[in-house]
Amino acid sequence: MPRQPDPDLEERILKAAQALWKRGGDKALTLRAVARAAGTNTPAVYRRFKDRRDLVRGLLMRTVSRLGKSFSADETIEKLAETYVDTALADPHDYELFYTYGYELSPAKGPGRPKPIRESRPNFALVERRLAERLGGTPADHTRLALALWALMHGNTMLLLSKSIPEGHEEELRSACRAAVKSLLDGAGSFPEKNDGKMNSGKSGGHPQR
Repeated sequence: MPRQPDPDLEERILKAAQALWKRGGDKALTLRAVARAAGTNTPAVYRRFKDRRDLVRGLLMRTVSRLGKSFSADETIEKLAETYVDTALADPHDYELFYTYGYELSPAKGPGRPKPIRESRPNFALVERRLAERLGGTPADHTRLALALWALMHGNTMLLLSKSIPEGHEEELRSACRAAVKSLLDGAGSFPEKNDGKMNSGKSGGHPQR
């Protein structure tokens, strides 16, 4: 009888690859090692992922999807910001993987203006939508504010993960970051968007809708 396809094999491969990354980092992530850890053979891995780069993209999308589910449950930008940091601290290897290979999710830049970030970063698009719901206007009106929030949360997270902040000051840093998030939201009018070369201040007027 012909061998039946294994519907769970792709997920097993991704779980095995993630475990190898956590254990040994970049050097451990070979297709042969992944196949062995997933209980299959290398040709079976190649049938699902054309090369190592494709496998890494699969891991990235898995991380994006998992984080997106957590973000979707958060009702406010403040809570979403907390989830961003908490998730990274709970699984620093996943965070490292994303920021080591996140560029793989970016489309190649062609002639003309680059594509909006939201097209390749669904969680960034979610933040833009949440900002539009809170402040008014469209998601595209809040790209610069979303970028500022992303930069703030990433910087805060890296200080904590790298232990660059002196021991005992972690909560002070997080408290300062929460205050900075509030300041960014309260000063939303300071982040006008560029639209066809013209500055567009959006429809928020700089005042959050409570």
